[in-house]
Amino acid sequence: MPTVEAPIAAVTVYPQQARITRRGKVPLAGGPRLTFAGLPLTLDAGSVRVTGTGPALITGVDVRTERHAEPADAALRVLVEQRRTDQTTLDGVIDDEAAEVMKVDLLTSLAKRSGGSFAKALAAGTAEPARVAEVTDALSERLASALKARRVLGERITRLREDLAALDRRIAEHSARSEQDSTSVVVELEIAEPSGEAELELSYVVPSASWEPGYDIRVRGTDVTVTSYGLVTQHTGEDWPECELALSTARPAVSVVVPELQPWYLDRARPPAPAPPAAFGGAAPGGAPEMSRMRYAAAAASVPMAPKFAEAEQGTTAVTYRPSRPVAVPSGARGHRTTLAQLDLTAELGYVTAPVLAEEAYLRAKVVNTSENALRPGRASVFHDAEFVGTTRLEPWAPGEDLELALGVDDRIRVERELVRRTASKATLSGQKRREAEYRVTIGNHGPREAVVTVLDQAPVSRDDTITVRDVKTSPEPAETSALGEFTWRLTLAPGETGVVTLAYRVDVAKGVELSGWRE
Repeated sequence: MPTVEAPIAAVTVYPQQARITRRGKVPLAGGPRLTFAGLPLTLDAGSVRVTGTGPALITGVDVRTERHAEPADAALRVLVEQRRTDQTTLDGVIDDEAAEVMKVDLLTSLAKRSGGSFAKALAAGTAEPARVAEVTDALSERLASALKARRVLGERITRLREDLAALDRRIAEHSARSEQDSTSVVVELEIAEPSGEAELELSYVVPSASWEPGYDIRVRGTDVTVTSYGLVTQHTGEDWPECELALSTARPAVSVVVPELQPWYLDRARPPAPAPPAAFGGAAPGGAPEMSRMRYAAAAASVPMAPKFAEAEQGTTAVTYRPSRPVAVPSGARGHRTTLAQLDLTAELGYVTAPVLAEEAYLRAKVVNTSENALRPGRASVFHDAEFVGTTRLEPWAPGEDLELALGVDDRIRVERELVRRTASKATLSGQKRREAEYRVTIGNHGPREAVVTVLDQAPVSRDDTITVRDVKTSPEPAETSALGEFTWRLTLAPGETGVVTLAYRVDVAKGVELSGWRE
């Protein structure tokens, strides 16, 4: 049965899976049955589709599982063979090291015995000193050479073992899904011209592949640039070569059913009935036969690599991004990055400070999504001018929706909060304890531009009837006040201008009650 050589030509990645498209040509003289071999074991058999062009009809498609004595993945077979070769090399070096160790032991033992013999012979006058020196130098030279060779071999063994460990990790990544077995697709044809040639296209869906969006948000003055990119992760067991890569926001499901509510019944609890015997049998998963008349397809024009960003195709419920150049994603890749799009927006800049927590002013940008693109949630890196501010989590951002970005502390807005009045007294008649406090917040704009500063402060809130908060006074009048004692002021300060906010309150505590939670 002829095998179709069909490399991967296109990949569409969904949030939780991927659709693989393979294309290849095969002569029809080999017979009416053709095979696509070496496919991932985990592919969805119900998603298999075969189309093509040529003088023949597709009469059937069958999906089968192939059992192999060796890894079915060609890349995995290469890695396994490389490991066998490297292990043989390591074993040979270990044998060489063992021989050098024996040589060192032998020379060391010989040196010890000959040293005693030479000493006695020199003392008795039966040995010539020159001859003794010659033999000693020869032994020392051979021992030094053997020690050096042993050290070099030991270092080589260490490097070879490290290389083998790295190779084992790569093999483990490739064999995470299937070490031996694979899937094959058998295509049945009705051939009109045996001397002709067919061009076939196979597509199927595999799990263990996904993509998620990421963003770079750059703020320069009131200009905001949002660059989106896709992070592709795949552990399908097959490498994706440079091909047409598309990232889709669609979420294909195993079964597409509109949810319908069923009656919600309440009944008396009854003991469970005995479980019936398990049923055996059932239809085995098979192929998805498909009848189609082949049509000759014109060769696609080459895609220019000039565009910087991906082309976005707006569908009814999803968006598909198609990068302007072929992209390769190897199996085991995590977070493989490809740039998708760029949005140029305008921000409304302002400052926010909560001096009761920290006497610092944070620059904040309010951005409205004026584009037609709805952005999926993802991690965003925020830059203010050329400085990296930090990372944030970008929630789903629909067209027309606003977003607030924190851009870090701006030391040109100086904030100071001080306690200007504090009293604690005890009334003689009622026995109530009374505490009063007044705070003043000073905000100074030492920057070159006008600044709109939002100031947050709070008064205490009682959770007990014996404790009463009274005479809450603010200056100026806050823009917002909450039932939980939070106050919001919005000050517009010119360059060099200083604004002042004051907050005062009184707390009465009943006799015999100990106050908890008070802070200065």
